[in-house]
Formats: sequence, C-alpha cells, structure tokens
Amino acid sequence: MGKLLEEYVDVLSKAGLIRMSSVCEEKQEIENITYHSQRVVKNTIFICKGAGFKKEYLQEAARWGAVCYISEKYYAGVHLPYILVSDIREAMPLLAREFYDFDNISLRTIGITGTKGKTTTTYYVKAILDEYMVSLKKKKTAMISSIKTYDGVRFAESVMTTPEALEVYRYMHTAEENDISHMTVEVSSQALKYNRVKGISFDTGVFLNISEDHISPVEHKDFDDYFHAKLSLFEQTGYACVNVDSDYADVILKEAGKCKNILTFGMKEGADIRGSNVKVENGKISFEVSCDRFWTKIQLAMDGLFNVENALAAICVAYRYHVPVRYIVKGLENTVVEGRMEKYRSRRNNISVIVDYAHNYLSFKRLYESVRLEYPDSSIISVFGCPGDKAYNRRRELGTIAGYFSDKVYLSTDDPGTESPEQMSKEIGQYIEQSGVGYEFIENREMAIRTAIGKSKDNTVVLVLGKGNEKYQKCGQGLCFYQTDSVIVQKCLQEMDSRYDNAGEAFLKDNWA
Repeated sequence: MGKLLEEYVDVLSKAGLIRMSSVCEEKQEIENITYHSQRVVKNTIFICKGAGFKKEYLQEAARWGAVCYISEKYYAGVHLPYILVSDIREAMPLLAREFYDFDNISLRTIGITGTKGKTTTTYYVKAILDEYMVSLKKKKTAMISSIKTYDGVRFAESVMTTPEALEVYRYMHTAEENDISHMTVEVSSQALKYNRVKGISFDTGVFLNISEDHISPVEHKDFDDYFHAKLSLFEQTGYACVNVDSDYADVILKEAGKCKNILTFGMKEGADIRGSNVKVENGKISFEVSCDRFWTKIQLAMDGLFNVENALAAICVAYRYHVPVRYIVKGLENTVVEGRMEKYRSRRNNISVIVDYAHNYLSFKRLYESVRLEYPDSSIISVFGCPGDKAYNRRRELGTIAGYFSDKVYLSTDDPGTESPEQMSKEIGQYIEQSGVGYEFIENREMAIRTAIGKSKDNTVVLVLGKGNEKYQKCGQGLCFYQTDSVIVQKCLQEMDSRYDNAGEAFLKDNWA
C-alpha cells in the first residue's frame, strides 16, 4: 500500500490507456482506490464508471478527500486532477493489481464458470477443501460466490455473482494476508467479458456446462459472444477441469488445450473422474465415483439429480489437489446451499415446496426433469417470473418448459426493472398455454407464493423458482427489499399448519364437551 500516484500513471501509460492527463503532483501518496463516493478517504484515486454514474458522485468524492479521478469522460467544473482513459474497465484491474501488489501473491485460486451450477459447485469445493485443511490444522478456505463471500476475516452477503475487479483483488489480498491457501471463485460471463477478473491467473479453472443465456443488448449480443466469454477463462488458467457431458464438450476441450493440464469429469466412459449408478435412496441422492486413485460411494445432502454433476466437478478439483477421499465424502454429505433446492413440507397435508434459484433454460430443464423423477406421482405447481430489460430469450424458454411439466403456473415478479411485470407475464404466458396449461398472474410475489401453496391439494410439489435466497428485487432503476422466497414459504407453511392445529383442537374440545 502507500504507492505513489506516478506508479499508477505509469501502469496505465504502459497499457496504452491514457488519452489525457492533468496530473502534476505525481509524488502524491495514494492510500485508497474506489468507485464508491461514500468510501472515499484522504488520498483516494476515484474511478468514474457505470452507465448510471453522475457528476454529483465525483463532486462528493472531491469533498471527502479524492486527489485524482480516472474516467473516460472529462467533468467540467470539478476541481480535481484527472486521468482520462480509453477504457475504464481495462484500467480497473490494472489499478487493483498495482494497489494490492498482486505480483507477490501465492493464493491458489479456483475459477468456476458455466451456465448452471456455479454456486453449488463453489460451495462443494470449499466444503471439501475445508475438511482437508482442518485435518491439516490449517485455516478454512476463502470463496467468492453469488450468495456470500469469505476472505478469511468475514462473511459478507454478495450483490452480484462476480464483483468488480477492485473487490475481487481486495478479497484475494485479504485472504493472502490471513494465510488462506485456496480461494474458490464463481466466474460469470459478464465478469470475463468486462475484465472483472482480468490479470488473475487461476490455478484451476472449471467449466461446468453451457446453454444459451444472457442474450440481450446489455449482456451478450448472441450465443457466440456468450460462449466466447465463458471459454476465455482458459486463457488465464493453469489446470482445466472440463465436463465431458456438457453440450459443445468438444469445443470446450479444444479451448482447454490452452492450459497446461486437463482433467475431465462426467458420466461418460473415459472421464478421468467418472460418476455412475445414480440413485435416490431414502430421500437422499447417492452415486458412485471412480478414478485411477479411488472408488467410493457418495451421498449428497441436497436434492436435485443435477447436483451429481456439480459434485463430480468438485471431486475433480479435489483430485487435482490430492485431497484424500474421506474428506471428499464428508464434505459432500454435509453441504447444503441457501436458496438451492431447499425443501419444505407441510404437516397439514402431503405438500412439498422446493425453493431454487433456477432461472434459465438449462437450470429449469434439469430441475423439472429431476423433480419428475423424484416425485413421479405428484402434481407440480410452479411460481416464477423473468427479469426485465435483459435475457429476453428466457420468456419463451422458461414458459415452454414450465408449461410442459407443470399442472398450474403462477407468474409473478423477478427483478422487473423498468418493464411492466404484467406485460412480461403475458409474453411468458403465451408459451405456457401452448402446452394446454393454465397460468395466473399475481404481481406481488409473496401473494403468488401464498396462493400457490394455499390452493395446492394433497400430493403436490410447489416449485418457487428464480430468486433463491436473494433479499431484493430490481424495481425501476433501484432495488426493493424482499424477504426471500425461503422466508415466505416457511411463514406460509407455519401459518397453514397452525390453522390446522387450532382447528383440530377446537374439534376435540367441541366433541369432548
């Protein structure tokens, strides 16, 4: 820390990013870099970024002690030295790397990408490595996930799948300072496309799967752009772990050839880490896994047959780090993830409710197929929505899948943004109706969940999909607090069971009298 401003100017200059600069006091010591005006302290470099950036943020930063701002745009009337760059997203990881002295870091990073399963796999990897580290009397490992981040000091709730470069580098720096050996990182396509993890050499990179998603003017223009962003993980990875069961596995393996080593996992013969004999026993998913070092049986704490794929990916990482098999078994049999295949049941009648983050074509397809196999004689009631302003293809895909598998669908809000929830539901609903299934639009998501559960009959599975453990909804240009689907489901079931219990007591009193 405490590097001089001239050192940051030099880094940007060598990268060919500087278009213009008014900096004169290059010997100025820098104590902080941020793009949050409320986090500015004395001697801060302030970064102007984002489509929603306002001049007022920069003016506030100047009042709090910023000594320089870096931007793609000049702001007249702001009396601060400036460095204008051609690409602020190219500049941010370079500044973060310099600020946190990243050339001297020894932390082993594991990057996990894919359309579905990143979060669960991240938790699985951390659980296995933690079991092993504890056995060695070492500290538990760090992680960056879409649910929580742990840097060796504190757990923090996440706002996005992969944070901006300044946060990523800060978390890694903190983990290094606290003698953490490994950090597992969810790596989104947006993080790869917009340089949030640029400059980080992943010791291990995991490619789970791929299907069309995040296609919109503000995300990826088409599938090729999305797929290319995902594949670029291999350009900064030493050891690749690849799912041979994924669509486009041949393309993925070819790109993985850029890495020094490749390890494969999957159900197909020839996979280095091979799963087989998947079963549901006493409500628990089990499977066998074999490789050249061991054969063992694994039992998962989480529902969802698709989690076998996530577990195999985690086992692949564990194999790469020579983790003994007993810690693999223990880590997987004890791990559950918030908002992922959380199962609740009513005492009132035979109703099960599953809360899951499934929100795209691949996750929907696999979840419904798994539920149909695990609950073959049950009716399926679904509650979900689609986000506004992006991923427009989901409206057709999710509507079609939900209509095919469900007996009734309740459509509601899921980060509507600036779009009309009712209009989006009409777009989704036309595809649901093509399967001959009825749907109902209830804008208030809590009311939609309560209605779906309240109107369910015996032997029904209610699927509450899309939000998982998220505590907010994107409404307009801002965020609205939301209780989380899990909290709402639990409250609803408790109230339902309480009414049933009270009714039973009243009946007994009347008849006893």
